[in-house]
Amino acid sequence: MQLVIISGRSGSGKSIALQALEDLGYYAIDNLPVMLLGSLVDELRDQGDRAHLAVSIDARNLPGALERLPSLLQELRQRTIDFQVIYLTTDARILLERYSATRRRHPLTRNSEMTLEEAINKEEETLHDIRDLADLLIDTSRLSVHDLRRRITDQVAHQQRDQLTLTFESFGYKRGVPLDADLVFDVRCLPNPYWDPTLRQSTGRDANIVAFLKSYPVVDAMSNDIQAWLERWLPAYQNSQRSYMTVAIGCTGGQHRSVYMVEQLAKGLAARVGEVQLRHRELGLQYTLSEQLPTPLTSDQSPTP
Repeated sequence: MQLVIISGRSGSGKSIALQALEDLGYYAIDNLPVMLLGSLVDELRDQGDRAHLAVSIDARNLPGALERLPSLLQELRQRTIDFQVIYLTTDARILLERYSATRRRHPLTRNSEMTLEEAINKEEETLHDIRDLADLLIDTSRLSVHDLRRRITDQVAHQQRDQLTLTFESFGYKRGVPLDADLVFDVRCLPNPYWDPTLRQSTGRDANIVAFLKSYPVVDAMSNDIQAWLERWLPAYQNSQRSYMTVAIGCTGGQHRSVYMVEQLAKGLAARVGEVQLRHRELGLQYTLSEQLPTPLTSDQSPTP
């Protein structure tokens, strides 16, 4: 059977992720008590057919129940149950805005005198161990409902056992480092096309920017060094049962240097890993190398609690 465990902060889009899996044929259960996970897995496994199960386990569980989850997951792994733990997170300031906009109560404020901000912080502390166990961390701060559903479809439902999904993401430091990045490389030391007025409106995917950056040997030198480091160490990550790896490349604005570097690294490593995905955060694009046209990110619509 295939088991997907969705967890994360309230308001980060867990219900949307669960619904996306349900639409793909998964048997989906929201807010599953931790102590029922083992018996549910046994029940579905005994049916004989390959079952696809998706459950949401989060801070709404009984007090102390979440402490049992790490040992339970270890038992499932020993029984060779194929499972993934997906953790959704969102910047606390955005969560405050979402709850204010929807006027819904945070689960931890219903039976306590905590403020909304205190509840958001308390929940993150409560879920700390699950976050550390997660196979994939998804930051939904700038994702729309449609973007999140696509991420779940591409990275979770289509994930094959023992296959590493490698994602390269470009970003601008002026908007912060992506929360779901596993490795971060800073390319702000490279020549910046922004200072040429004729290149300012182009991006690192355009031929004029590619030509500009290729004219500097230091650019290829850094690209080669990063690729060599990844080729050396990605097998070690994969051997440690990692199914996902997000490599973030950052420059000042996330328009030129980081975009170019992501494109070059993705092409250079495509033949060495199972699947390579690309995300250009500041350009609002995401795609795999096998796709002909990038899919726009519609980040103006955020998932609601």
